[in-house]
Amino acid sequence: MHHALTRKLEGFEDLSDEDRRALDGLTPRIRQVGARVDLIQEGDEPENVHLILDGLACRYKVLPDGKRQIMSLSVPGDFCDLNVFILDQMDHNIGTISRCQVVDIPRRAIEAITGSHPQITRALWWCALVDEAVLREWLVNLGGRAPEQRLAHLLCELLVRLDAVGKVTNDSFAFPFTQVELADAMGLSAVHVHRTLRELRDLGLITIKQRVLTIHDVEQLKAFCRFTPNYLHLKNTRWGARRSEPWLNQLRGS
Repeated sequence: MHHALTRKLEGFEDLSDEDRRALDGLTPRIRQVGARVDLIQEGDEPENVHLILDGLACRYKVLPDGKRQIMSLSVPGDFCDLNVFILDQMDHNIGTISRCQVVDIPRRAIEAITGSHPQITRALWWCALVDEAVLREWLVNLGGRAPEQRLAHLLCELLVRLDAVGKVTNDSFAFPFTQVELADAMGLSAVHVHRTLRELRDLGLITIKQRVLTIHDVEQLKAFCRFTPNYLHLKNTRWGARRSEPWLNQLRGS
């Protein structure tokens, strides 16, 4: 079975067996990292790209008063800032939410694989563009949606992203978040998060049991927060359609 990175990239581009073998070569040493551990901190000099193969991580900033803002979540198959090694120093923190399997990939390995595998390079372009699209959607979430819709939208996004890498079973997935972490991501108080989760449960949309979240009616939850997965730009998944734009076909050499 291919690891989460391969599954993710195949959500953007069709990869050859040679491409898959090259991606396997990026992950020879996997390290186990505990929950709520910083992989790198603001001010550190980055040397490697962090790849999450299992578990959940996040990018966050801490304000002078100690308040934290989570800016994005990383699911299996995600690079925590693909081009972070270009920076002289980190301007944010990257930390785990749950126990994670992490691979530290040197810059030279990224440069080598992109220099010899054009399909992988295009898939990585998609990754970078989708990261920006997700950030835009989070800005809309914080500024334009009611609190209960914000949280429902996040749950829908996690469902789609985790399903794309094989981490969803019967619309259920691991949900290791504390209410404080959800509050830090959604610009809410922990009390408000508790109230909103209870409302979604009372509506029969979700249940959370033993840190596993189940969505009982995906279409109803999507309608509740007006969720559309178009900003995730997936294909080869149950959420995406195959792209057929002429310029993309030219890129693929067709």
